[in-house]
Amino acid sequence: MEEILQYLFSGLTSGAIYALIALGFTIIYNATEVINFAQGEFVMLGAMLTATFCGLNLPLPLAFALAILITALAGILIERLAIYPARKASPITLIIITIGLSILIKGLAMFIWGKDPLPVPAFVGERPISVLGATIVPQSILVLATALIAVLTLEAFFKKTLTGKAMRACAANRLAARLLGIKVEPLVLLAFALSAAISALAGVIISPITFATYDMGTMLGLKGFSAAVLGGLTSSTGAVLGGFILGILEALAAGFLSSAYKDAAAFIILILMLFVKPEGLFGTKEAKKL
Repeated sequence: MEEILQYLFSGLTSGAIYALIALGFTIIYNATEVINFAQGEFVMLGAMLTATFCGLNLPLPLAFALAILITALAGILIERLAIYPARKASPITLIIITIGLSILIKGLAMFIWGKDPLPVPAFVGERPISVLGATIVPQSILVLATALIAVLTLEAFFKKTLTGKAMRACAANRLAARLLGIKVEPLVLLAFALSAAISALAGVIISPITFATYDMGTMLGLKGFSAAVLGGLTSSTGAVLGGFILGILEALAAGFLSSAYKDAAAFIILILMLFVKPEGLFGTKEAKKL
């Protein structure tokens, strides 16, 4: 029992990160129908910037805010300079552009910060907490709490605010939204900023656990994409649940089979889902498939 509970704690921590990244994928996909494979690099930028600002001895709240803000600005620049000029291109072309952006951002990060991992101090205490024989570190609890607050805040934004409702209208039918007088382009820009910010938040809160490295975003981005496909690219709720499901299954696979299968689990689930239910567990069947 203690062993299973330990795996669940580990899976929930990883799942919270995957959920935030998957949420970033769905925000952009619903706004533009583009799958942004540079999403993982936003996670990396959040972690690297946090490490940098903490190294400068800035107060933690200020370091967090600056890391998320700068990454959100990077998301806006990517949309304006790379995605918007090619907005009429085919989906495959846009995917290739995002893959190229991912490689470019990672290369720039290696040039700026180097290849060595950057340590980030724990934001809360480091003494493990015992729960029914299993242990969980306070940083993992912070990860779960932050992810939950972020998801609930975004849900309230989309359902309670006028801007959020306009973004949902654009996601449902862009032409109808235009006919109603909604300006789509600024909302697309906001979608990229929100997506970058939510992924940067994932990088900020995970950085004390994994360290910050220039190449950490690649695998996290792919797993976040797997979680989004599992839950459904058109469903924010599905993306969040897909992240937690993937994290738990990954932890159980590593614990009961071998740690060598930990990363493979995400891609096996991705392939099976594409074969069995391409729209995801909670996605709509009208979702376009590439």
